[in-house]
Amino acid sequence: MIATTSSSAANSVSQISTLATHAASSVWSIGGEYFVILVLLAIFFVFAWYIGHGPFVSLLLSFYAGYAVYSVFPFMSSLPSSPALTAFGAHVGLYVVLVFIFFLILRRVIVSDFMHISLLGLAILALTGAGFLIALGVHSFDLVSFYHLTPSISALFPAKYFFYWFSAPAVGLFIFAR
Repeated sequence: MIATTSSSAANSVSQISTLATHAASSVWSIGGEYFVILVLLAIFFVFAWYIGHGPFVSLLLSFYAGYAVYSVFPFMSSLPSSPALTAFGAHVGLYVVLVFIFFLILRRVIVSDFMHISLLGLAILALTGAGFLIALGVHSFDLVSFYHLTPSISALFPAKYFFYWFSAPAVGLFIFAR
């Protein structure tokens, strides 16, 4: 009787171990697929939490202003077009410089650090900002030419959703910034 009990206990422990290992690997694979989004979300959330809501709003708005100037930049043909990684780096570098310039400008204009954005609103704005940048990378900077997104991430950023990802931070600011 004792041997049967210890055998069934060992079997139960083995089943629990297998279940825990399977659950952990499932969580890791889901987290790995969405790693890019999670990292950007964390960066934006920490930026907004520690630097303040005013600079975070300035950053989100500078994404739009930077893209507006980027889209009409007259010297686009001067940027390298191959290899894919170099072309991507040049285009993203130009966009980052423009975003930084507009961030500095908007930071001087948006001086209200007394605005209120709830914790949930901050998380949603961080998510929409991350989605905005990934959608911009996929559709405007040809990110997929050298970095292959997983099928689940690609399903979130098809061309038909670009407008929605592009508009999401502005709509979020309208709803959550008080």
